[in-house]
Amino acid sequence: MSSHIVVQQGGAGVYKLQALDRAFGLLDLLASSPVPLGLAEIAGALELHKSTAHRFLMVLERHRVVERTRTGKFRLGLRLCDFGSRAIEQYDLRDRAQIHLKTLVAQVEETAHLCILEKTHMVYIDKQEPERSVRMISRVGSSSPVLCTAVGKAVLATMPRSRVEELLQSLPHERFTPRTMTSREDLLKELERTSRRGYAVDDEEREEGVRCVGMAILDGRGEAIAAVSISGPSFRVTMQKIPMIAVKLMTCVKGIQEDLGYMPPPHREERNPRSTLT
Repeated sequence: MSSHIVVQQGGAGVYKLQALDRAFGLLDLLASSPVPLGLAEIAGALELHKSTAHRFLMVLERHRVVERTRTGKFRLGLRLCDFGSRAIEQYDLRDRAQIHLKTLVAQVEETAHLCILEKTHMVYIDKQEPERSVRMISRVGSSSPVLCTAVGKAVLATMPRSRVEELLQSLPHERFTPRTMTSREDLLKELERTSRRGYAVDDEEREEGVRCVGMAILDGRGEAIAAVSISGPSFRVTMQKIPMIAVKLMTCVKGIQEDLGYMPPPHREERNPRSTLT
């Protein structure tokens, strides 16, 4: 039996992708079994040739959604735990954050974004807009590079220096505007400033004429799980207004953290966003 991809449209517009259907069938089988299963057991249960089942298992094992025991049998991989916790976290995060984002938008009358880090980009999972004639063109589901966004820099500033150095080596330093920072030294200095004052600034680095202020949402261990930003035209979001916006942003972020049950470690220094920009 071949494992090649076959796509067909079922009833009511339901598409079937044979390879994916079989992969999920394999995962369902392992999930329903109280013990790890051998290759022959898996192939028999799914009515596949052993060679076909083996190829599926090798791909799933490479992606760490299936793992092999010392006896050579197969069970679900721990990466699925990460997927599950991230999915729950994101849905819970978005639901609980909305009231705080709406309050923030009402206070500053600019667009608020809720974003999560996905590899090298920040993905927008929610957006709240004010009643303004000039609005942001961003949309939920889209993404922006981590290095030139306020939300991205806010998240990076919470990471250990070793992790940041590792990311800087792997990230493309693309220039989007004349203000985009591309040198390692400038980026590290900017992250130090962000960490010191507690919020990040995108000063027309991603898009000319747009300025953003971002702050990380921290879990109980002090690690960033997401970030919130306020974005608007630079003629409205002026450098003079940023400290005031950061104060409102901090209230929003604290409210989200409290609703999620996250209390940052007591030793974490409380920053004052009212301080002068440096």
